[in-house]
Amino acid sequence: MAKEKTFEQAMKRLEEIVDQLEEGELPLEKSLKLFEEGINLSKFLTQKLAKAEVKVQKLIKTQEGKYKTEPLDLEKREEEL
Repeated sequence: MAKEKTFEQAMKRLEEIVDQLEEGELPLEKSLKLFEEGINLSKFLTQKLAKAEVKVQKLIKTQEGKYKTEPLDLEKREEEL
């Protein structure tokens, strides 16, 4: 059973793919394979971020000391700090 890659590993690989594609010197077939891999990595990263957002939402505490779920608004949270 293969170990699932981490968010950081996937992000690094996606950056490598983008760099290679931006150079524009790869054969078409190789470019298409890298593009497909990049799309899959993008989906993986999006899913990881969505899971992290849910965890953050669960950690928001009200003034009364109770926890509640609300949309993640980073700009609002920065103003509160």
